[in-house]
This record gives sequence, C-alpha cells and structure tokens, in this order.
Amino acid sequence: MSAKKLQSIRGIHDGLPGEVARWQRVEQAARKVFGSYAFSEVRMPVLEPVELFVRSVGEDTDIVSKEMYAFTDQGGDHICLRPEGTAGAVRAWLQGGLTRAGAQRWYYIGPMFRRERPQKGRLRQFQQIGVEMFSAPGPIEDAEILAMAHAFLSELGVPELKMEINSLGCNSCRPGYRDKLVTYLQARADRLCETCVERITRNPMRVLDCKVASCQAELGDAPEMVANLCDACDRHFTDVQKGLDALAIPYSVNPRIVRGLDYYNRTAFEIVTDKLGAQGTVLAGGRYDGLVEELGGPATPAIGFAAGLERLAMLLDDDEATGPDMAVVALGEAVQGYALAQADLLRKAGLSVVHCGGGSAKRQFKMADREGVRFVAVIGDDEMQAGTVMLKNMATGEQQSVATAAVAGCTG
Repeated sequence: MSAKKLQSIRGIHDGLPGEVARWQRVEQAARKVFGSYAFSEVRMPVLEPVELFVRSVGEDTDIVSKEMYAFTDQGGDHICLRPEGTAGAVRAWLQGGLTRAGAQRWYYIGPMFRRERPQKGRLRQFQQIGVEMFSAPGPIEDAEILAMAHAFLSELGVPELKMEINSLGCNSCRPGYRDKLVTYLQARADRLCETCVERITRNPMRVLDCKVASCQAELGDAPEMVANLCDACDRHFTDVQKGLDALAIPYSVNPRIVRGLDYYNRTAFEIVTDKLGAQGTVLAGGRYDGLVEELGGPATPAIGFAAGLERLAMLLDDDEATGPDMAVVALGEAVQGYALAQADLLRKAGLSVVHCGGGSAKRQFKMADREGVRFVAVIGDDEMQAGTVMLKNMATGEQQSVATAAVAGCTG
C-alpha cells in the first residue's frame, strides 16, 4: 500500500500527543469551572437519527442540507454522525425521563462531524465542549451561563477575547421583524451574493451574518432585531445586561449575531478573537426555549453554548512543560531490578516516569533529554547499597544524593 493511500481523510486529522496535551488543558479547565457551577458531565452517542437534526436544526440550514454525514445502515435506519450536540442532549434528556427532575445542568466533550471546506480552525471532525441547561426560565440563568463561559476562558488564560451578545426575539416579535428584513433585502437582491439571495426566503436573518464584503456593504442600515423586540423580549435582554454589569463582565451588543441554527431565540452570544482569521468565534450559544417542545417534550426554557477544542488549543501558550517528570537511569546489570522497583515507587507517588532501559549512561541520558524530562534519577551500585539516587535537575544541571523515599518530594 502506498504512503498516499495511508493518509487521513482531508479535514479529519489525528490528535497526536502534543495536541492532545493541549486539549486536556482545555478539558481540565472546563471540568473545574463547570463543576463549580454545579454542572455534571454526560456522554452521548456519536450516531443519532437524521430526523432529530431535521426537526431541530432545520431542514434548510447548511448543516442539514449540505454538511451532515448521513446514511442508511444495514438495518434500514437513517442515521448520521452528530453535527452538533444540543439536539442530542435534548433527546437524551427526554429519553431519560428527566422532564420533571427540575433544572438539569449538563456538559459534554467529544467529536462532532460536518462535511465542510477545511480551513484554519475548522475541520470535518472536530472536538467540542458543549453546555446545556434545561428548565432555565429567565435572564438570571442567561447571565450565569455567560459568566460561566467567561470564567472558563479566563481559567485557560486565553487573551484578547471579546464577548458579544444579541437578542433574536421570540415567536411574537420575530415575524414582524422578518417581514421588514425581507423587504429590505429584496430591494438589494441584485447586489447580494448567490447564497444570500437564496437565504432571503429560507432564513433571511442569516444574510446579516454573511462574510462577503460586498454583502456587508449593502447591510449597513439593515433593520435590527434589537430595535424590534416585543416588551417581554426587551425586558429579558435588558435584565441579561444588568446581570453581566453586576458581575463586571465586559461585553458589547452586536445586532448582527444571528447564529446558524433555527432553534435559537432571545439571548444569543459569541466570544470572538482576531487571532484565527475569518473563523474567529471560539465559543458561542444562546437560548432555545422551543426546541424541547419541537422534539415532543413539554415546553421547557433552555440555554447552552459550545466551544471547539482545536480552536481554543490554537490560542494557548506553550509555557507549561509537557514532558515526563523523571527518567530513571540504571548503571549496570546488577541494579536493573532495583531501578525498576524505584521507577514503580515513583509512579505510585504520583510522578510520570520513564525507565531508560539500561545500557550505556550516554545512551540513557540522551533518551532522557529527548523525552524532555525535568529530573533524572541515576542509580548505580553505590546508590542501590545506600538506598539513594543521584537526582539531576535537567534545567539547572544541579545534582544531589537523595534518599529514595524523599525523591518525589524534591521534584515539586
């Protein structure tokens, strides 16, 4: 088989140790922060019924019509690789019989799949962290979700991020706004791109999100949803902003945030950066009060967000060491068993340890250097007899004789 045939599918790549270490930093921050807000982890299947996303995301959205990996299996079931997590979470919540269990706070971590053009920060298989809160009735819950998103990214230390929020209205005020927007867009249809022209009748609010410069030039005075909210939606959005102000979380109102999925209403938000080119959104979400009912459950207010691990990992610094804590260098056949036992004890003490396998000291130190370890524990006959190791700090070159029981305490 040729090397070319062994290459991965375009847009689907392997997570090798260096990248996975960065993903784990993101995951650890998520678990720490989400846990502090009383959110629990759930694990959902990668395969879902196609109908789930047709009903929730919308048949006319790009995700369903162009990007979803869908197929019929040997049993005749029409299934797909999940393109996003919210619809599956609603299905799991309903199927689990949790509609009367009070507020449910969930998060999940795993792969999603969309067949789109691969580019920086956008892949066909991508790792995603998602958050969902069911029975979240009002602006207080919105402010808390936004605060949690802000705390998560602050925990990661990702710099120069901006939080942008908007209101998408509700079923009472959105139809009137839609009519105004369609009238405005139709008058300019001959100057919009082909995709935007198609969206005028299918999903006109998505036109506002178009990245084509010529389209943006035509949208400067387009009607905005925030100026056409009903009284209830206007109060909700005002109270969300009051909550963010009370928490001293910086934000700006961006009336062009529309999100790409049909199920969003009222609060919508994105956290963006200018360090990833055109694909600058690193975390996004919003309220989806009608989705549970659309999928056969009781009317249930809900809100959530998602963040791509690959995009966040690209923004992390490289300050943290990722190599093992220690390498064990055994000098001579007579100490091999003892050195193996010392490596085992160090691992039990919580250190990550590489045993260099014996042979010449030069070969073993070269291996330790290649592994990027912080310390080397050298064990020869004298050390074995004395119950010590010669501990070398690889950063400073300093060496000291340390009793085996105290080695773990010298690596902090």
